[in-house]
Amino acid sequence: MRKSFTGLVSLVQNTLGEDPLSGSLYVFINRRRTYVKLVYWDRTGYCLFAKRLERGRFVLPGNADTFELSERAFRLLLDGIVLGTGERLR
Repeated sequence: MRKSFTGLVSLVQNTLGEDPLSGSLYVFINRRRTYVKLVYWDRTGYCLFAKRLERGRFVLPGNADTFELSERAFRLLLDGIVLGTGERLR
């Protein structure tokens, strides 16, 4: 996953058809599910956050390419908790 601000914002606009200035948080996970990038607009500029797991993989709900997460589910995902089971990644 080599994209930074411009590339991720372009994906939000052109691929997802969303407005990146909406204040929503957009999450991008690599194919191996070991790396996540988040991009959002905070009214003064774009913010970018990245996390790479040292072991294990992010476990996503369902097989859809896009989906919505509640704030709680998002925090669990970043903390390495498998959604639905409560198991922690090893």
